[in-house]
Order: sequence, then C-alpha cells, then structure tokens
Amino acid sequence: MTRIIAIPLGYILKALYGFLGNYALTIILFTIIIRLIILPLYAAQMRSTQQMSEIQPLVKEIQTKYANDRETMGMKMQELYQEHKIRPAMGCLPLLIQLPIIWGLFALLRTPLQYLGDNSTMVLAVHEPFLWVNDLCQPDPIILPIIAGIATFISMKFSMTPGSMEGPTGSTMKIMQYFMPVMIAITGTQLPAGLTLYWIISYIFQIFQIRITRMMKDRSKTKKKKKKKRKTAGSLN
Repeated sequence: MTRIIAIPLGYILKALYGFLGNYALTIILFTIIIRLIILPLYAAQMRSTQQMSEIQPLVKEIQTKYANDRETMGMKMQELYQEHKIRPAMGCLPLLIQLPIIWGLFALLRTPLQYLGDNSTMVLAVHEPFLWVNDLCQPDPIILPIIAGIATFISMKFSMTPGSMEGPTGSTMKIMQYFMPVMIAITGTQLPAGLTLYWIISYIFQIFQIRITRMMKDRSKTKKKKKKKRKTAGSLN
C-alpha cells in the first residue's frame, strides 16, 4: 500500500523538482498543491464545525434529558444531525485523506532509492540543505519540530469555535489542543526534515485558510445586517 502511494508521489516530486531545481521549494509547492486539492473537504469540515457550534444548546438539552438512557440519547443525537444535515465524521475526513500522503512521503523521503530507482538527480536532491538543515532526508532535532508544533497549535486554536469548546467533546478538544502540538513536535524530531517541512507548510496554509474564510463570513454577515437595516428603515418611512 505504501509503495502504491509513494511511487506516484515520487513522480510528482521529480516533475516539480525539474521545474524548480530546489528540493525545499519543491516540497513547499507540493504541499500547496495537495492542500488546494483537498480544499473543498476542509471547507466542508469548517461548515460542519460551525453547524455543530450552532446546535450546541440542542445537544446539551438532549444530553441532559436522556442522561440515564444512552441508547435513546444516541438516537436523538442522530435525528438532530439528520435534521440539520450535519455529518460529524466530516471533521476527520481531511486528516484521513492526508494520512496516506504522509505515509507515502515518509517512505519516499526515508528510503528514496527504493521509490525513485536509479534517478541520480532526485537521489541527490532529497539530501539538499535548507536554511540551517544540512540534509532534508535527515531529522532536524530542534527547530523544525518546534515550528511544526507551534503551527499545529495555532491552527487548532483558530479552528475551534466558542460552542465547540463546551460539553464533554469540548473538554476533549481542549486537551487535544495542547496534546497534539507536543506530539507533533516530538514526532518531528524523528522524521525526515522534508516531511516536517511538509507538515509546517500544510498547517500554515490551513491557518491562512481559516482566517480568510472567517473574514469573508464576517463581511457577509455585515452586509446582511446592513441590508436588514435598510429594509427596516424603508418600511418605517
């Protein structure tokens, strides 16, 4: 399975490297392309998160009413999700899609000869330096993992809404908000620096995506409020 994923990724990396001539820039551009491909899924994820936040009062009501009847509570929750057309699993889908890519990249960057064949250009490319990193095929023990952890924390912080932080699920999310960045930073010390770079760019892209989406949503709300005021003023006149 890993080979099936790693070999196509190797072809993509070779094509991008042939165009850019710099392996770090190749990884950055590759990351942006992947993020653009799964952008619709992340948009759906953000809509689902917002919808979940909006129905939190109803969720609390069901949890309180059926606290001693887990089976009925589950049925009522499913009915609530269906009524509001919410798919809770959508929140995990983008990560599930990225995981095979990460596995493939890990295999490709860890043992490039196995997936790039006798392509001497790419075999040398994966060992290129990047800023303070002497070899992108080797782990960076400190700086890149710390940046990856910080980027993960900021991304998770921005993606959480006030409603999503309430209740048992909210408590779990609060724990994950601090646990995940630490785990990413620790894991990054063992991964090839190129893969950690992919993770950093991926989460930086996500941070900007969240900010832009919220800015557009705020502008839309402001326009709707202005239109409503104008209609109200017009009806009074």
